[in-house]
This record gives sequence, C-alpha cells and structure tokens, in this order.
Amino acid sequence: MLRKLTGLVITFWVGGLWITGLSASILFDTISDRQLAGSVAGQLFEMVSYIGIVSGLLLLAQRFAEFGMPSLKQRYVWIIGAMLLLILVGYFGIQSHLAQLKADAFPVEVMQSEYAKQFAIWHGVSGVIYLMECLLGAALVLISWRE
Repeated sequence: MLRKLTGLVITFWVGGLWITGLSASILFDTISDRQLAGSVAGQLFEMVSYIGIVSGLLLLAQRFAEFGMPSLKQRYVWIIGAMLLLILVGYFGIQSHLAQLKADAFPVEVMQSEYAKQFAIWHGVSGVIYLMECLLGAALVLISWRE
C-alpha cells in the first residue's frame, strides 16, 4: 500500500511540474497583458514548488523508513535530493531575485527598465533550472516503475 501511495505522490509532483510548465507557455500565448500572464504563471510555479517540497520530503522520509542509511546509495534518493535542491535554488533564490528586480524597477515594468537585461538573464537561468527539475522528475518516474 505504501508503494502505491509513493507512486501517487510521484505522479502528482512530476505531473504538476510538467503541466505547470506547459500552462505557463499557454498563458503567455493567450493573455495579451504580459504582466497578468506572468503573475498567474508565478502563482502556478509557487504552488508547484511547495507541492515539490512536501512531496520530496515525504518520498525521502518513506525511503529512509524503508531502507535506512543504505538508501543514500540509491539513485532514487539522489534524484529527489537534486530536485529539492533545484526547487530551493529556483524558487527561494532566483525567484526572490527576480521579484527584487521588479520592485527596483517600479513604477515602470521591469522589461521597460534598466533591469531588463538582468531580469531576462535570470529568468532564462530559472527556466533552465525548471527544465532540469522536469527532466529529473521524468527520470524519477522511470526509476520508480522499475521498483
């Protein structure tokens, strides 16, 4: 039963990652107000970050409860750890920096300010980190199927 629950947690987390990434691109394609699209996308990314933290911690706790310290040698644990690290760097590091750039640019939109280039670079880095998290999530799904 516990294995089935961990499968459900993995599905919820990784599925959420992929659908959030796809939804963000759809938002920017369909909403002409880029600030509004960015705000909605930001809320989606925030929610999936918290889902990831909770899911990752639950999955690690389950793995350590089942296998103890030898679980530290498992790819499964390392992938979850890497995904958690990417969440922390991406959401609490880079996203905080992007929010500060927006605040510094106020009352002008950040992309119309002197911070536009810096914002674009960090936004790109954030996108790469998110893609890495998604790809690691796909690897996690594949590894969990083998068990």
